[in-house]
Amino acid sequence: MRPFAFQRAEGLDHALQIAQPDGATAIAGGTNLLDLMKLQVETPETLVDINPAGMAAIEDDGEGVRLGALATNTATAVNPRIKRDYPVLSRAILAGATQQLRNKATNGGNLCQRTRCYYFTNIDQPCNKREPGSGCGALKGIARLHAVLGTSDQCIATYPGDMAVALSALDATVHIAGPAGERTVPVRDFHRLPGDTPWRDNVLEAGELITAITLPRPVKGKQIYRKVRERSSYAFALVSVAAIVAMDGDRIARADLAFGGLAHKPWYDPRIAEVLMGQVPDAALFDAAADVLLADARGFGENDFKIPLARRTLAAVLAEATGVDL
Repeated sequence: MRPFAFQRAEGLDHALQIAQPDGATAIAGGTNLLDLMKLQVETPETLVDINPAGMAAIEDDGEGVRLGALATNTATAVNPRIKRDYPVLSRAILAGATQQLRNKATNGGNLCQRTRCYYFTNIDQPCNKREPGSGCGALKGIARLHAVLGTSDQCIATYPGDMAVALSALDATVHIAGPAGERTVPVRDFHRLPGDTPWRDNVLEAGELITAITLPRPVKGKQIYRKVRERSSYAFALVSVAAIVAMDGDRIARADLAFGGLAHKPWYDPRIAEVLMGQVPDAALFDAAADVLLADARGFGENDFKIPLARRTLAAVLAEATGVDL
């Protein structure tokens, strides 16, 4: 780890002010950033502790819930309102990391965590995300955990988080503050696909901070989070599905689905709901939904298995949500 300066913000305005210089990086829980600093993937000149800025409350906002950016993952997952009205979010958070990490990790930091691609975290390997123009080692290398959707010839890394997948299914909103003022972004648009700029993980501009995440009014339906991984704990998703599915008699009335482990961002495709809505659920319908999800999927050898795995996982989640016996 390289030497760095350290400053503690006295509030949000002060945090935004001192985070402006080039080389300054905000830190809250540090569960991802400190690992990257030890590996010299991240080498900030100054760390700005934003914990004194507040933003840790979890509270009703009239219709839904406002999650402070500095609320911990644990506080969010065990909050009674979240467990009652947004159980898919609670389950997704509890499926990630360990209890100790969840006790430190913050909601804002969770959204901003970076990929765990082997080539990104090893500074001796080529990685366009870490060093633009150096190449993507995963394209012809070890790609077992890598993306099959939304890839480019610059990067095939995956977004590793669970919380954001559930937030995408819930259609949450990210609140951002920065030098130009405040703005909001749908969580479904917060993360970016790699394209020609894989080093840009999300839409945050220089000096901007996440201040909160708002959840909309609770909706009816069964909420499920299923995470398929290589071991039962402390492993990143091969495929994950966050689902909110409601029935009207024997037909599907609502189907909000988001996917993890498949792309550079939590994957949301509204066409899947269009296939399912108003239909009587059965295996053929679930397969048709998977056809839409995976129409443009492409494997890279080691991760080819993710395509049929995603199909089976989607079918299993939809069967559970609708009561169909496959």
